[in-house]
Amino acid sequence: MSIAQLISPQQLAERLTQPGLVILDCRSSLDDLDYGQRSYAEGHIEGSSFADLLNDLSGAVSKGITGRHPLPDPQTLIERLRFWGVNNQSDIVLYDDGPGAYAARAWWLLAWLGKREGVYVLDGGLKAWHAAGLPLSLDPPQHLQGTFEGAPDDSMVLTAEEVHGRLGDPAMTLIDARARARFRGEVEPIDPVAGHIPGAQCAAFTDNLGPDGRFLSADQLKERFAELLESRSAEQLVAYCGSGVTACHNLFALCLAGYPLGALYAGSWSEWINDPQREIATGD
Repeated sequence: MSIAQLISPQQLAERLTQPGLVILDCRSSLDDLDYGQRSYAEGHIEGSSFADLLNDLSGAVSKGITGRHPLPDPQTLIERLRFWGVNNQSDIVLYDDGPGAYAARAWWLLAWLGKREGVYVLDGGLKAWHAAGLPLSLDPPQHLQGTFEGAPDDSMVLTAEEVHGRLGDPAMTLIDARARARFRGEVEPIDPVAGHIPGAQCAAFTDNLGPDGRFLSADQLKERFAELLESRSAEQLVAYCGSGVTACHNLFALCLAGYPLGALYAGSWSEWINDPQREIATGD
C-alpha cells in the first residue's frame, strides 16, 4: 500500500469518534503569519490540534544560510507529536484550507520520522469539508500524551551541496513545485533572487489538483509525472520549491501515483540563492 493516502470529508466525519484518532489542522499563509492560528480559533474540525508551520513544522531560520522553512529539530518535533497524542500506531489526519500543501509538509515530516502507515491527507481540505455541509468546532481537543518514537531518515533529504554535486547528472530528475512564472524568473514575490536551479523542470504543485481542489486520480498523476521522468528512474527524483513546503505536495502526489518516495531538497530555492557561487537559470 502507498504511504500516501487520502480521506474524504464524509469518511473523516464517520471516524471522528474513533479512539486515538489524531487530527492536525495545518492551515497557514505565507502572507499572514497569524492566519493559521487565527483561523483555527475561529473554527476547526472537532478534535483537531493546530500544527503551526513556523513553530512546529519548521526549524529556526539562520539568515543567509538556511531557507525560509528549514526542517525542524527531530526530537523537538517528536515531543510535539507526543503532545498532540501521537503514538506509533495512531491514525493521523492532516488538513489545511484545501490545496494540501501544508498538510503534505506534515505528511512528509511524519514519513521522515518513520510514521508511514495510518497517515491521511483530507482530500480538498476544509473547502471540501464545508462543501459537504459538515460543521466546525470551537472546543479544544481532548487527548492524552502520546508515546511516539521515531528517527529521521537522512536518505529522504538532500543538502544544497549534494544537489549542486549532481547538477548535470542525466539520471536525476529535478522538479520545482513553484508556479511557472516564478520558475522562469519572470516574477519573484517572496525571495530576493528570481529563477530556478539549472536543469530543473517546472512541476507546479497546483497541477496535482482538479478544478474541485481535490487530487487528480492516480492514473492522471502517473501520466503527469511520467512526462517529467521520461525514461529516468523515479528513485532518482529530487523535489524542491521555494522553501521545502510545496515540494512535499509533489512527493505526496508521486506516491499517490504509485511511484516510490523521492528525495526532498529541503532548503530549496530560498537556501540555494544564499550562495552566489551556486548557478541559477531563468526561462524554461
